[in-house]
Amino acid sequence: MNSLNTGTIINIAAIALLVWFVYSRFKPTKGLRNLNAEDFKNEMVKPGKPLVIDVREPNEFKGGFIAGAKNIPLSQLSGRLSEIPKNQELLLYCRSGMRSKNAARILLKNCYQGLAHLQGGLSAWNGKLVRK
Repeated sequence: MNSLNTGTIINIAAIALLVWFVYSRFKPTKGLRNLNAEDFKNEMVKPGKPLVIDVREPNEFKGGFIAGAKNIPLSQLSGRLSEIPKNQELLLYCRSGMRSKNAARILLKNCYQGLAHLQGGLSAWNGKLVRK
């Protein structure tokens, strides 16, 4: 009976960790606007020309990217903050929307404002892509 209790406790702990993980991945990020593909396109042409940042890895970027995007991979973001102006709107995207959301969290912790990301990433994008 004791092993059953231990097993039950382990199962409950595992489920709690899974719920926390899913919640932390999908919860809204304060200070980050979620944009669908159409809104993202509209934001790209606004006066002041927001900086579009693709946070995917260089090999992914070469396979196809949104015209005008700068490639700053999430894995390099913290070391390349000096390349990102703090006085400009920033539009972030990745393949699915997860890495761009994580990039936004890093930028927000470093006092960046005016952040938006492409919800669903390039998977949700219906515009043209440039290939290198």
